[in-house]
Amino acid sequence: MLATHDLTIRFGGHVAVNAVTCSFEPGTLTAIVGPNGAGKTTYFNLISGQLKATSGKVMLGGRDLSGQSPSARTHAGLGRAFQLTNLFPGLSVLENVRLAVQATQAGSHRRGLNLWSIWSDHRQLTERAEQILQSVAMLERRDTPVASLPHGDQRKLEVALLMALEPQVYMFDEPTAGMSHDEAPVILNLIRELKKDKTKTILLVEHKMDVVRELADRIIVLTNGTLVADGPPAQVIASPVVQEAYLGVSKDAEKEAA
Repeated sequence: MLATHDLTIRFGGHVAVNAVTCSFEPGTLTAIVGPNGAGKTTYFNLISGQLKATSGKVMLGGRDLSGQSPSARTHAGLGRAFQLTNLFPGLSVLENVRLAVQATQAGSHRRGLNLWSIWSDHRQLTERAEQILQSVAMLERRDTPVASLPHGDQRKLEVALLMALEPQVYMFDEPTAGMSHDEAPVILNLIRELKKDKTKTILLVEHKMDVVRELADRIIVLTNGTLVADGPPAQVIASPVVQEAYLGVSKDAEKEAA
């Protein structure tokens, strides 16, 4: 479904992502982990088009997206939560989601202009938007202006917009960051539900290892922009390179502890 081939970006003399080649299959949630500054978010930015690669390719379903803009990649099937934060603060929660639903359906069919089709489409768009808001536990805030939402609800709304676009690939960069202990489970439950659709690919950058252990089918590890580990969660977490690079546990420290 999604693959990067020798994906690289340099900032001056610094190589932030170094020739990362990796593929991501449908029906799999891959967690991308590593220490601060490892290149995780930069790698995400290269995939979604927020940054232009120095070299290498991003492929989706055999199609080369490397030269395309973030919006073009979204239309191609890449969905990233934070790139959808261009919310309309003066509009309500429902209106924001309905616009995303409308954008998705606009390319799938086109009807002649008559009063019945306009009313029918409006009703169907509203019903779909309400379904999505119900799934993110925000239906009761449907009429609330986005500008007045607390941070946690804004994050939930981002996921709602992402769901409305119905992407092939879901990309979550620390989806629970800034959320309270009570709010975070809503987002995690949403990701669990998305995992049930085996036609979708999910990428997750997350620092909380308990979340990674629970949700991930696979873990890849970046250190200094280089892919250093890739495999099942238990195997990767237990590997010496991850213990040292991500958890800060060196082999010498393990020996001393023993």
